[in-house]
Amino acid sequence: MSPTRPAISLQQAVAEAPTLARLSRLAAESAARLTVVRPLLPPALRPLVQAGAPEGEAWTLLAPHNAAAAKLRQLAPALQAALAVAGHPVRTLRIKVAQARR
Repeated sequence: MSPTRPAISLQQAVAEAPTLARLSRLAAESAARLTVVRPLLPPALRPLVQAGAPEGEAWTLLAPHNAAAAKLRQLAPALQAALAVAGHPVRTLRIKVAQARR
């Protein structure tokens, strides 16, 4: 019988695994950015827009449909300005239509 290892918390497991730690940091950064831009979105779009992972100075917002994506593209300069003020500078803001889950 092999000895059992003590249980560790999820946070400890993430901290000890470099890949998980990196993914955790990216998720936290993306959530922080979404928190900054969400108040600038039209109320009907706020719960529908999703955040993608940050990639250097680029970030992706996922829109539920083409009309929402068009509106996000119109708002992109204001969203980028708000992100810069909040300490999350984004040079490239990508807007993509999320694929419907089946």
